[in-house]
Amino acid sequence: MSAVVPRRAPVRLSPGQRLLTLAAVALAGRLARRPPARIRAVLTRLARGARPATYAEARAARAAVEAVSLRCASDEGCLPRSLATVLLCRARGRWPAWAVGVRARPPFGAHAWVEAEGRMVEERVDASYFRVLFTVPAPEGRGRLG
Repeated sequence: MSAVVPRRAPVRLSPGQRLLTLAAVALAGRLARRPPARIRAVLTRLARGARPATYAEARAARAAVEAVSLRCASDEGCLPRSLATVLLCRARGRWPAWAVGVRARPPFGAHAWVEAEGRMVEERVDASYFRVLFTVPAPEGRGRLG
């Protein structure tokens, strides 16, 4: 028997919002092909001067990213999705925490996600399911990853 997953309301984006989101997704795709240390360095630089994103802002950015990109909306799209989400938030002057980790228990699996206000944004598992390997925290050291 399969679990019932609630359907989200369709995301409506203005042409300008759609263009900005598509640009964030394109940049995220390019950045995702870089080594982890390079990704972290680029994001650390981009996070400077931003204000911490609220959960609602980060959730809205993630929903917009998923609305324009099937890859980012897929279960295997965690890295480009999380990167596009932080880039879209940054374009709006905000920054959520960005993290990369692994499953706490076998089988091994890596995952990238976004946090705001100390909570994982729209993830289907509890935060204890992962062990953080590295992060680019929200400004002012807010949240679980601080």
